[in-house]
Amino acid sequence: MPPLPDYPDPGMGADPSIRIGTCSWKYDSWEGLVYTRPEKRDYLAQYSRHYSTVEVDQWFWSLFESDMPVLPRDDVVREYAAAVPPGFVFTIKVPNSITLTHHYRRNKDAPLVPNPHFLSIGLMERFIRAIEPLAGHIGPLMFQFEYLNRQKMAGLHRFLELFSTFRRGLPGDYRYCIETRNPNWLRGEYFDFLAGHGLGHVFLQGYYMPPVTSVYWQVREKLVDPVVIRLHGGGREEVEHLTGNAWNRIVAPKDGELVELVKMVRDLQRHRHDIFINVNNHYEGSAPLTIKKIYAALERQKG
Repeated sequence: MPPLPDYPDPGMGADPSIRIGTCSWKYDSWEGLVYTRPEKRDYLAQYSRHYSTVEVDQWFWSLFESDMPVLPRDDVVREYAAAVPPGFVFTIKVPNSITLTHHYRRNKDAPLVPNPHFLSIGLMERFIRAIEPLAGHIGPLMFQFEYLNRQKMAGLHRFLELFSTFRRGLPGDYRYCIETRNPNWLRGEYFDFLAGHGLGHVFLQGYYMPPVTSVYWQVREKLVDPVVIRLHGGGREEVEHLTGNAWNRIVAPKDGELVELVKMVRDLQRHRHDIFINVNNHYEGSAPLTIKKIYAALERQKG
């Protein structure tokens, strides 16, 4: 895959090292922030006039009742490719049919049913063929793993062993990142593995994970590109209640976190890392408004 073209975000001058976008983009309540009424249905084309990246979450949800994974539809992939300008980059969550060790359980007391597609190279190859029409718009491919308890995974060593085998079969023309939701795995051994296998780390801010900044300052010398930071926030239900699912105002401000985040980003830039920040509405209540705050904080901490 060719290197990413320079396509700086608005407000960042000519600095292509950082791309800031949102997690998904189809929100009517962003009217006036991102979208205008006359073109309301042309979400992605309008979105790409404001931002140079977006996270594709929808293809993650791929494992349902049957053992037959759902992969991206060709017409949808081509529609997305046609909607964005040269240089626009998608960060894409790999289907959960590849990252789930077992099927989801509606009843927690039900027995675990293994997922036969876990870390399947064949399925991964099919997924990559499905998204090939995006061509030069493909950025980091993110493997998001749920919290893996001892019932699902013997421990970090076993996970690294399995992923090492999987990594050897991955096509070499793409950039891959891992998001783990096991906080106790975020230690030297894990980051050494990522570096040794050319894998980026996905820093997740929210849920029960430790602050991304506290993790970063402990492992900053071990990171390889790309570095992805996903701002998700804490309790989703609380934010949804406060917003009424209208994502056009800040309802849970996290100004202190953002100050520390920008210190982290500036340090990453000094070390010439390739940085993606994906902001979720649930982080503060409105991803576009959070992005404006990040730009303002970056301006204040220039240099």
